Amino acid sequence: MNEPTVTFKSFADKDEELRAILTHVYDALREKGYNPINQIVGYILSEDPTYITTHKNARSIVCKIDRDELLQELVRAYLSQ
Repeated sequence: MNEPTVTFKSFADKDEELRAILTHVYDALREKGYNPINQIVGYILSEDPTYITTHKNARSIVCKIDRDELLQELVRAYLSQ
């Protein structure tokens, strides 16, 4: 009975993962001279990955994020301040 153990991510883990990905993408955009906020907003609104640079593999990494979850977390964080 060598069944793999099923693991579940907690909300805190998911939040940290989103934060890490967004921070990585933000830094890559800034390093390439883009306005990171505008580019990330463009990506979120359009789901067009070309808003995100390929520098530091940021485009591939940002595509791992579920945009709905990201928007929910951004609104939650904004309203909690």
